[in-house]
Amino acid sequence: MASLHSTHGTTHKPESITLSELRSEFSHHDPTIARLNNGSFGCCPSSIISAQQRYQLLFLRQPDYFYYNTLKPSILKSRRIIQELINADHVDEVSIVDNVTTAAAIVLQHYTWSFFSSSFQPGDAAIILHHSYSAVKKAVQAYISRAGGHVIEVPIPFPVKSDDEIILEFQNALQMAKLNGRKIRLALIDHITSMPSVIIPVKELVKMCREEGVDRIFVDGAQAIGHVEIDVKDIGADFYTSNLHKWLFCPPSAAFLYCKMSDELSNMHHLVISHEYGNGLAMESGWVGTRDYSAQLVLPEVMEFVRRFEGGIEGIMSRNHEKVMEMADMLSEAWGTELGAPSEMCSSMVMVGMPACLGIKSGEDALKLRTHLRECFGVEVHMYYRAPIEREVDPVTGYARISHQVYNTVEDYHRFRDAVNKLVKDGLTCSLLPN
Repeated sequence: MASLHSTHGTTHKPESITLSELRSEFSHHDPTIARLNNGSFGCCPSSIISAQQRYQLLFLRQPDYFYYNTLKPSILKSRRIIQELINADHVDEVSIVDNVTTAAAIVLQHYTWSFFSSSFQPGDAAIILHHSYSAVKKAVQAYISRAGGHVIEVPIPFPVKSDDEIILEFQNALQMAKLNGRKIRLALIDHITSMPSVIIPVKELVKMCREEGVDRIFVDGAQAIGHVEIDVKDIGADFYTSNLHKWLFCPPSAAFLYCKMSDELSNMHHLVISHEYGNGLAMESGWVGTRDYSAQLVLPEVMEFVRRFEGGIEGIMSRNHEKVMEMADMLSEAWGTELGAPSEMCSSMVMVGMPACLGIKSGEDALKLRTHLRECFGVEVHMYYRAPIEREVDPVTGYARISHQVYNTVEDYHRFRDAVNKLVKDGLTCSLLPN
């Protein structure tokens, strides 16, 4: 990952953040909740919220001046920071959008027109992972399936032991897709799946797609920036997107869409057509009408914040991974269960098996347990249901997705451990929980 020290014209090293300052930065978090679910909505420090409010007040104070003199150069500054973070060649390859769902819709809409214009034939395929994020899968259905495209889902094993298992399943799916002479027009690959959470070997899958003649490759890195290293040139995909508000401390909502420089980029457009139409996707994305753009403007302040931690964002990512693995091992040992993936396939989120005696037998059970933990024990954690495989004996079908971010403490995980231990001791099962 590129160095951040020259990202926005500053060379000084800010003072290291103290423990009391760190607590103050997240003092707006509900103190009664052990927050182990950073992956869903992320977090935003108080200093970044203050920076956002300054931008909001600047706009409200004199909207015309802000629009003509502040907004465009500020968005460009944020785009340049993202360009450096992801190692893109050109700033024009980087657009800022609301979220990954928006980015996916921009790419998928572009390919829908290829079916309508007869560049693609009915039955041409798009390939996605079975564990792709639900909203993105529905977008694929809405854009590709309705246009006559064929959608192929790659089954991903879980629990998973190695990258090789995923690579083999993906290779098999590509071969099956081509049996009838079908052309694969788009591959949509997650960098980190959301549920269950696993780091996908994207570089290897992208290389495989190139070798098998897949037209275009789109990597959904919704959870990635600030979470794992991103080098778009090394990954080699045509499109890459990630949310800035998940693990990079921005307020919601802000994300980027990287589009590799090509003639095709000039034909891509934002979903909302406004005054910048025809001036390139980055410019179109920078103005979609009157709205609050402040979450997209605070990247310089975010970079100052992360530089206060030893090693900057790289140090934060490394420590988050170490801590979450330590806590995951502690929980699995306490409950006599296993993790859903080895350490090298985990980031700052880990899937921890839940005690089988809790009776998690459906997605509804997982949601009921999650709600019960929140309302009765003050623990916020994502739950996943895995259907048992045939002939499994006493299978672990429930997994908790725990995360670690800079605000978390050991006590958060101890509270979760003790809550589950109490449920087991009391003989509570999901069938006894209210809907």
